[in-house]
Amino acid sequence: MTESAQHRHHTIDYIELPVAELAAAKRFYAEAFGWQFNDYGPQYAGIQGPGGGEAGGLNATEPHLRTGGGPLVLLFSDDLDATVEAVRRAGGTVTREPYPFPGGRRFHFTDPSGNELGVWAES
Repeated sequence: MTESAQHRHHTIDYIELPVAELAAAKRFYAEAFGWQFNDYGPQYAGIQGPGGGEAGGLNATEPHLRTGGGPLVLLFSDDLDATVEAVRRAGGTVTREPYPFPGGRRFHFTDPSGNELGVWAES
């Protein structure tokens, strides 16, 4: 995702937009807003933020996993395993256990109102 010096524990760090077709989504956002991308394969592109780093991503890998639709807000954690337990203790439901991805590890959860969020950490 972005450089660790920019991350703050348990703050909103990244917004991921589920897309049906990556190339079409990239064309749209590039033309409409001038966005540029970091490609991570045929199904994912990071959205370049101002001043480098990434502000978010376009995700065409698993659109069926986003039951609520809309963007996925991702928080950053200094200790992913401790955050998983904190979410559970607070009454959240882990919907995807921690899994690896090219930038580290992450998990997804729903809050008591049913909002789905994710949390990521560097390795």
